[in-house]
Amino acid sequence: MELYPINLKLAGRRCAVVGGGAVAARKVMLLMAVAAEVSVFSPVLTPGLASLVEARRLTWVPRAYNPGDLYSFFLVFCATDQPDANRQAAAEARAAGALVNCADAPELSDFYVPAHIVHGDLLITVSTGGGSPALARRLKEDIAARYGPEYGHYLALIAKLRPEIKGRLSTAKEREKFWRETIDHEALNLIKSGKFSEAEERIRHAACCTGPES
Repeated sequence: MELYPINLKLAGRRCAVVGGGAVAARKVMLLMAVAAEVSVFSPVLTPGLASLVEARRLTWVPRAYNPGDLYSFFLVFCATDQPDANRQAAAEARAAGALVNCADAPELSDFYVPAHIVHGDLLITVSTGGGSPALARRLKEDIAARYGPEYGHYLALIAKLRPEIKGRLSTAKEREKFWRETIDHEALNLIKSGKFSEAEERIRHAACCTGPES
């Protein structure tokens, strides 16, 4: 395995996107979704990016990238339609200590953005190491068909009840056994039908019926 699996917290981190086209716009939207501080270097922007600038939700440098622009950024996307400019920006950003993704040159990238499915706090990712975005999209579609929004609701319910269950079952072994036996399709089906209270009651009832192991 060449890639280290990791999820980054980027809230408040300074991130740069070099380019203002459709590819750059996708990078920007994902960064903004996780509350990163985004700066865009490009003489032109898509209408969507322009509206974000107008709303003062990102910083726009209205010109092409220049050497010296990319110091002090934590993460940099190089996403222009000019390969040489992308490579120059990637080299400078990496030399400055940033994590770099070069849209048209996976071999120059420190990381790849995986295909992903988001349901609340549930994040499912698929990576092919930059080898085949088309295969990643296909796998994402298959997984999305299997794990729908109900799993996000189920996760939220489990997270809500975890402290209570931890108070009732004192050891990690007991809690592991409880969740292994409790996370089942019956509760999921209740959630899928919109019966959230019944699903919660089912889990609470299971906790009441579970005692410390002798």
